[in-house]
Amino acid sequence: MTGPVQDVATMGLALQRFAWPDYLVFVAMLVLCAVIGVYFGYFAPGQHDEDEYLMGGRKMQVLPISLSLVASYISGITLLGLPTEVYVFGVQPFYAFGGMLMWLAVFNWAVLPIFHDLQLMTLYQYLQMRFDRRVRLFGSVFFTISLLTWLPIVIYVPALAFNQVTGINVHIVTPAVCIVCVFYTCVGGMKAVVWTDVVQTVSMLLCIFLVAIRGTFNVGGASVVFQRNLESGRIEPPDFRLDPFVRLTFWGYTLGHFFSQNVSCGLSQAMMQRYLALPDIGKARRAAAFFVLGCLLLFAVCTYCGLLIFASYHDCDPVTTKLARAKDQVLPLLVMDTLGMYPGLPGLFVAGVFSAALSSLSTGLNSMAAVVVEDFWRPLSRTPPSEASVNMVMRLVVVVFGVVCVGLVFVVERLGVVLQLSGSLNSISAGPVLAVFVGGAFMPWVNATGCLAGAGAGLSFMAWLVLSAQHAIARGDLLFPEKPVSVQGCTYSFNATTPHAVHEPQLPMWLFRVSYHWYPVIGVVVSLVVATAVSLLCRSEAAVDRRLFSPAIRRFLHPPPKAATDFAKGIKESTL
Repeated sequence: MTGPVQDVATMGLALQRFAWPDYLVFVAMLVLCAVIGVYFGYFAPGQHDEDEYLMGGRKMQVLPISLSLVASYISGITLLGLPTEVYVFGVQPFYAFGGMLMWLAVFNWAVLPIFHDLQLMTLYQYLQMRFDRRVRLFGSVFFTISLLTWLPIVIYVPALAFNQVTGINVHIVTPAVCIVCVFYTCVGGMKAVVWTDVVQTVSMLLCIFLVAIRGTFNVGGASVVFQRNLESGRIEPPDFRLDPFVRLTFWGYTLGHFFSQNVSCGLSQAMMQRYLALPDIGKARRAAAFFVLGCLLLFAVCTYCGLLIFASYHDCDPVTTKLARAKDQVLPLLVMDTLGMYPGLPGLFVAGVFSAALSSLSTGLNSMAAVVVEDFWRPLSRTPPSEASVNMVMRLVVVVFGVVCVGLVFVVERLGVVLQLSGSLNSISAGPVLAVFVGGAFMPWVNATGCLAGAGAGLSFMAWLVLSAQHAIARGDLLFPEKPVSVQGCTYSFNATTPHAVHEPQLPMWLFRVSYHWYPVIGVVVSLVVATAVSLLCRSEAAVDRRLFSPAIRRFLHPPPKAATDFAKGIKESTL
C-alpha cells in the first residue's frame, strides 16, 4: 500500500469498493440457484414422491454428488477460517490430510456397506434396529440440536465477509440470501440441492483460485510468498511430538481429524443421505474418493492463501492496526486490496464464500426434513400418513427451520461468547456420537443400555473438559504462541491498543491444557469404556442380525437367524 499517510478508518472505507458489477455477479449466482430450484420443483418429474424429494430417487450420478459433498462440507467457516489459522499459527493444519485418507479407507470398506445394504432414509433408523427406539431418539434429537447450533454460525461468518467488502449490515444481506436458499431447497428437494451445490462448488473454486493467483502476482511471485513465510516460521515441517499439550502436532491433528471426520464426513445424516442417493455401493465409494480429493485441493489452496496473507501484510499486520476488525476478515481485506480495482471480481469472491454457506444450509435443511418425517412424525402417527401430508410436512420443515436459523444469527452476533462456545460443540459431541455408531457396528457386546450410558458419560465428560478449557482461554490463563507479526512498514496511521490491566496467568489443571485436537479421541475412548462396562453389567439376550455389523466384524459372528432372511426388504416397516 503506497501513497500519502491516511488514518486506518479512511483506509478501511477506501477498500470497500463493491460496485454494481460486483452486486450483479453476486445476484446472478442467487438467481441461478433459484432457477434450478424452480426447474426441479415444477418441471422435473417425480418431485411429489418422498424418495425422490429426499433421496433423488436413489439414481443420482457420481460427479454431482461428489461436488455436493464438497460444497456441504466446505463451509464459509473453512474458506475464511483456514487461511486465518495458517496466518496466525502456521501450516501445521495442512498436514491433517493424512486423517482424511485414513477416514476414506475405513469408511469405504468398513462403514458404508452397512448403510448402503439397508437402504434406509435416515441414519437413526439403524440405531433402532441395532439397539432400540431410545437410542434412535437420542441420535435424532442430538442431530437436530447440533444443526440448529451450527447453521447460524455458517450463515453469520460469510455475512461478516460481505460486511468487510461492502459495509452493509449483516442483517440486511443474511435474510435476503437465506430466503433464496430456503426457496430452492423447499420446492426442488434433493436434486435442486445437489445441482445448486455443483454451481456453488465451481464458484468456490473460482474465487479461491482467483485470490491465490492475483495475490501472488501482486507480492512478486510464489518465491516471495514462500521466502517471507519461511523467515517468519510459518512454513515448518510436521511436528511429530506425541506431547498432547502442544496445540498443533502431526499426531494430534491427524488422529483428531480422523475421528472427527467419521462424524462430519460420513456418520452424519446430511452426508450419508448423499451417499445413499447413488444407485450402488461402487458409485458411492467413488463419490467418497472424489469428495476427499476435492477437499484436499481446497485445503491446499486455502493454506496457500494463509501464506499469501502474511506475504502481503508481512510488515503491517491489519489485525493489530484494526484495518480488519476481526481475524476472520483478513482474507476479505486481502481480496479488496488485490481485486477491488477489477469490477466483478470482489463480487465473485463474495459469491464463492456465500456459496459455501448456502450449500451447507440447504443440505442441513434437506436432511432435517428427512429426520423430522422419518424419526419424529412417522413413529408418532397412529395411522400411516398420506403422500400429500408427507409432502406438505417436508416442505414446512424446510421453511420453519430456515426461518429459525436466520433468527438465531441475531443471537450469535449479540452474544459473542455463543460463537466461541458453539464452535466447541463439535469437540464436545464428535467423540460420543462416533462411539454410538462404533459400538453398534464394531462391538457386538454393546447393548442399548450400555450405548446410552456411554454416550451420556462421554457428553458429560467432554462438556466439562471443553467448557473448562474455553473458560481458561477466555480468562487468559491458557495461551497459545502465535507466529510473529509486524507493523513497522505501515503507511497509514493507527492507534496502537494497549491492555488496561495486566492479567497474571494461572496455569489450569493439566487436563484442560490438552490440545483440542485430541478431544474426539478422548470422547470416543471415554464413551466406549463406559458403554462396555455397563453392557457387561446389564447383559441382553436379544439376537441382533449380523448384517447390522461392519463387514470386518461379520465374519466372526454366527449366521443370521432364519426369520431374518428378508431382512433388508422389511427394514423400513420394522423401524416404525
